[in-house]
Amino acid sequence: MANDNSSNMGKTKRSTDNMIDEAIANQQDWMSRRRTFTRRFLKTINVFSKKKEEKNTEKTAPKQEPEKKRSVLREYWFPILCAFFVLLVALWVAFIHTNRTQKVIVLQNPTQQVTQVKKARNLAPSQIPVFDIVRIKKDGMIVVAGRWQPKKTISILINNKIVATEQTNDGGEFVYAPKNALKPGNYTLSLLGAKPKTASKDKVFIYISEAGYKNSLSLLLTPKGSKVLQSPRRFLDGDLEVSKIDYLDTGRIVVTGTALPRLRVSLELNGKYIGFARVSDYKNFGLGADVGELKSGEKYSLSVRLHDTNGNTISKTTHEFVMPEMTGDSDTFYTVRRGDCLWVIARNFLRRGILFSIIAERNKIENPDLIFPKQKLQIPTKAK
Repeated sequence: MANDNSSNMGKTKRSTDNMIDEAIANQQDWMSRRRTFTRRFLKTINVFSKKKEEKNTEKTAPKQEPEKKRSVLREYWFPILCAFFVLLVALWVAFIHTNRTQKVIVLQNPTQQVTQVKKARNLAPSQIPVFDIVRIKKDGMIVVAGRWQPKKTISILINNKIVATEQTNDGGEFVYAPKNALKPGNYTLSLLGAKPKTASKDKVFIYISEAGYKNSLSLLLTPKGSKVLQSPRRFLDGDLEVSKIDYLDTGRIVVTGTALPRLRVSLELNGKYIGFARVSDYKNFGLGADVGELKSGEKYSLSVRLHDTNGNTISKTTHEFVMPEMTGDSDTFYTVRRGDCLWVIARNFLRRGILFSIIAERNKIENPDLIFPKQKLQIPTKAK
């Protein structure tokens, strides 16, 4: 039994040694294959690095320049193609598309063609409401056209009262025509835009004459001055008239009269210019000027010219008179007209408007700012 056990143990030991040897052999084989793989991998890397160095050397060589160009084209072919396409489109638009034959329609009536061109021409919108046309038609009817921002609400004011509200079109234009005619008199037009609230800087003064639209006028009033939009086509008696001529013993002449409102009148004595005055809204004007001594019994000629805003003479009247003898009175009298003020009266008669207090004191006027039409004032002509 002992011999059997020893033989079994020997066999067991031999089989274990065999297993260990096989494991070592396998490990050595695996290590050998790993070393072989590593050598091949390193060899491969070495080969690629050598090829890269050779390529770099070839790039630096002048003989290989065509290959460089080919590599650039291969790398950037898409952007180059896009740029070429854009260039073709630009050439087509510049030379081919614009040179197409255009059809021109000629109207048989040249006047009709000009009218259509004027209607089609739109003015640019304005940031501030402005007037373009204010026309007085028959029976006092008016037409107002102007501009502001497109598709905005704009109000038309007459004498500071809103009379209508209009809507501007896509071009910022609007037109207003009242249903009822305006009565004879003076009117001031202005514009007021909404959202944002914007008032027009310019205004339009309208004078509707009792004689009709041919004797009426409209003026565009701007901060820089006035401009005639529609001037009278005819003048009647009373449109330009001298009502009174005062000659003071101080050698000063004062002329008062009536004319179309808001215009200017100039005076000439024996052909010599002596000054100008502005006509009020109520058609009154007055002018005082130093003319020196006028001898009694001699004939003199006084001419009054009515001018538009450009300075052109649109009407003229001449008065010839014989200078009467001076009475020696130190005072004269003046009848107040609508729109008068003591400052202007003092300037005409006493040379300086600041002397209005002398006139107020002589006539016992407590409030110099309050005088009434047809009120008679005593003027101390020798006051200094």
